[in-house]
Amino acid sequence: MVFETLADATRLLAPYGFDPAVQAMFAARATQAIDNTVRGALTALPREAMAPLPALGTPERARLRDRGLGLIRAGKVGVVILAGGMATRFGGVVKAVVPALDELSFLEVKHADVRALGAPVPILVMSSFATHTAIREHILQQKLGGAIDVFPQMVALRLTPQGELYRDADGELSPYATGHGDLTFAMRRSGALQRFRDAGGTTLLMSNVDNLGATLDPAIIGLHDEAGGAITVEVVAKVPGDKGGAPAALDGVPQIIEGFRFPSGFDQDSIDVFNTNTFVFDAAAIDRDFALPYYRVEKQVDGAKVIQFERLAGELTAQLPARFVRVERSGPDCRFLPVKDPEELARQRAQIAEVARSTRSLRG
Repeated sequence: MVFETLADATRLLAPYGFDPAVQAMFAARATQAIDNTVRGALTALPREAMAPLPALGTPERARLRDRGLGLIRAGKVGVVILAGGMATRFGGVVKAVVPALDELSFLEVKHADVRALGAPVPILVMSSFATHTAIREHILQQKLGGAIDVFPQMVALRLTPQGELYRDADGELSPYATGHGDLTFAMRRSGALQRFRDAGGTTLLMSNVDNLGATLDPAIIGLHDEAGGAITVEVVAKVPGDKGGAPAALDGVPQIIEGFRFPSGFDQDSIDVFNTNTFVFDAAAIDRDFALPYYRVEKQVDGAKVIQFERLAGELTAQLPARFVRVERSGPDCRFLPVKDPEELARQRAQIAEVARSTRSLRG
């Protein structure tokens, strides 16, 4: 798509949720100095508030697995795969369609895990204006079966630090996807969430397309169902280099606090776990409007500083009851295998193969 004018962008990006009023709001805020630091009493959660997923082979794990399998086989459970973004980290190729294990793409590996259960599990894929067509074509070309609902997240136009529309070297406007916090809005706007609920669905497991450790393990579904509440968040032990959100209590409310929102005096090392961006949602609880904030983000595009506004799915934990469960990031029960670029894919392939061979969705 070529975007020479705002009118072009409004017309061509309308199917992806482009909103001129929201764009105008971003322009008005682009020059503002915004302090995103949280306000209130912030404390680390006690360790017992983040209980581990029971170990494989234990009676408790088997019990949760059986509970989750019952829901899955009853058609209550769906899988949400985040596959939006800008398709930039794999040389302009949409990551979801890149081979990740032998000849299977990331999306095919995710699909095979879900279908291995032999149950009617719908798959909801959140795409973006940059990935939507490629993902839909890939699903058709690879003849991926079952119910797959592909819906796009929202889109906006990059700005200069002065609040003007940014133009690239060819003089064209530069669109971008506005973050995985678009999820509930995009599911409702597209009708995907309503279709899931109308078919009897109650529970959704969400994960990034590039996290092939986040399989549809029935035990996670069983744990979420037994504990009640709206959101279950998977967390893992921190290692050097981890960036992003972590669980904490703000004015007594457990929630994900993004790294850039912690006060400078707060010791983030006092929190020894990290948000994996793998959540289990109660579908009814997320079927409403949320006042999720957009955060001002400075990025470099072709050597130029640009301003984007993005929202984050973790912010839902500030508005809905959330619990946190510790999962493994290595070994036979690994649930966190992120792959951000080709180099990381090369390093992770052996672990990805181990997870795939184990067919963890079917074992106790």
